[in-house]
Amino acid sequence: MTADAVTEPVPEPVPEPFDDDALRTRIAGILERARERSHLLTDAVDDHELVRQHSPLMSPLVWDLAHIGNQEELWLLRDVDGRDPILPETVDRLYDAFRFPRRDRPTLPLLDPGASRRYVRQVRGRVMDLVERAPLHGRPLVERGFVFGMIAQHEQQHDETMLATHQLREGTPVLDAPLPPAPPPGLVAALPPEVLVPGGRFTMGTSAEPWALDNERPAHPVEVPAFWIDTVPVTNGAYRAFVEGGGYDDPRWWTAPGWAHRQEAALVAPQFWRRDGDGWARRRFGRVEALPDDEPVVHVSWYEADAYARWVGRRLPTEAEWEKAARWDPASGRSRRYPWGDDDPTPQHANLGQRHLRPARVGAYPLGASPLGVHQLIGDVWEWTGSTFTGYPGFSAWPYREYSEVFFGDTYAVLRGGSFGADAVACRGTFRNWDHPIRRQIFSGFRCARDAAPGEDDGAPGAR
Repeated sequence: MTADAVTEPVPEPVPEPFDDDALRTRIAGILERARERSHLLTDAVDDHELVRQHSPLMSPLVWDLAHIGNQEELWLLRDVDGRDPILPETVDRLYDAFRFPRRDRPTLPLLDPGASRRYVRQVRGRVMDLVERAPLHGRPLVERGFVFGMIAQHEQQHDETMLATHQLREGTPVLDAPLPPAPPPGLVAALPPEVLVPGGRFTMGTSAEPWALDNERPAHPVEVPAFWIDTVPVTNGAYRAFVEGGGYDDPRWWTAPGWAHRQEAALVAPQFWRRDGDGWARRRFGRVEALPDDEPVVHVSWYEADAYARWVGRRLPTEAEWEKAARWDPASGRSRRYPWGDDDPTPQHANLGQRHLRPARVGAYPLGASPLGVHQLIGDVWEWTGSTFTGYPGFSAWPYREYSEVFFGDTYAVLRGGSFGADAVACRGTFRNWDHPIRRQIFSGFRCARDAAPGEDDGAPGAR
């Protein structure tokens, strides 16, 4: 992304008064949290591993690191503070994500690891000074700290990308984390397999979230017919039944493009699964372990998710269905920020922020359930939806077209909800992610949905 040709909309009214000092403290903390994670992911390997490309789908880790610093400099130091470039402006070209595809980045004259670290450190030092004195209102780009929030989200998104690079990396394991919490005893057995979401109108998107990105805006009413949605994401155990039941060998369950890709790519199971005697194992950040049946399946493409849904006689939820299940409160009729309410996520609500390096077992976060009783909509795995990526009615690209608008169309499918590798600052009930339907190196899973039958919507919402 670049700071050129900033197109600023008419500012919205401030939803409520805010304390400048408290906001500055929050901004500083969120920026530092992102930087600690960036250092963890890049300091975990030696310089050879930093400059090496571990997959043609991913940049070298050293490119991500310097790109993070370059975007921070462009938007915060040059645009907001009006400073001159720290390095020759040719550096901007090297770290322009739209100029060079990922597969070509190792051939560029990139900053070496030492220079990259010095650069991001110098940028951050000046930015932390700016946080203490920059205006936080009067211009849409800085209103309520938006541009600082945008940069924090950008860094955390690249941190999740670097985490995916670590998963693709071969060699000695370098990352570790504690296990996620276990579900409360007896909870999973008591959960219904699916939940009825009543038909009717709800508010999708947001016009009030201060740090929401352009594709989340504006808030708008959407009419959604009644539907059933899985209470929890599809698990490894459920997906294993599809694999062992011949799901990858039967074109009936696949779209024509999906079947062509399955054949061309020789797909036989989710990425990183491998046969282990009569069962299955998986590789997770360099470690091979038995496949846990009760975790959400991860590293599946849209084509695989769609084929599984067809196999069980269901479908992927639309993006509007997913958001209604996640945000709509039948008691008040309004849309919440998160399934559990309007408060920011805590470790008791969702598996976010690279705390655990794996999805939690289903049922592990009962405090994060939606009012209708749908679990783990935030965190654990990004969930594929049945919708392609486009703008909402009234969409306006801001502050630059390249964040969202250039990706609109039928070639990208929408994912929702975040993963264990997503940070809370870059994940909320309105947050939208997107990718090609063949991608599965990302931390992607899914849940299924189906239409409600006539008459099923007559009673109160609930489980079945």
